[in-house]
Amino acid sequence: MIIILIIGVVLGIVLGLYVPIIPQAYVKLLSVALMASLDTVFGGIRAVKEGCYDSQVFISGFFVNGIFAAFLCYCGIRLGIDLYYVAVLAFGLRIFDNIAIIRRLYLKK
Repeated sequence: MIIILIIGVVLGIVLGLYVPIIPQAYVKLLSVALMASLDTVFGGIRAVKEGCYDSQVFISGFFVNGIFAAFLCYCGIRLGIDLYYVAVLAFGLRIFDNIAIIRRLYLKK
């Protein structure tokens, strides 16, 4: 299982470096969607450690949060408001909060 993860990460890095498939105009939207998805991943890890994990909530949150965050940033760009910074700040705070709680849960056991 871990081999598949390592191969996926290496393949993603190689594709990201050598195949520019994302136009520069959409990089901010992609980064916000990635931050929203990472927030969901760390929230899922936290839920597993707390014993209240639900796969349907995780999968729906992963995709819906990423798409909705990118959509809001797109709307902000169209309106001339740079919502990108607000989204990065909000998701960054949530990610660090989840990491801190995960760390505490691992240290308790």
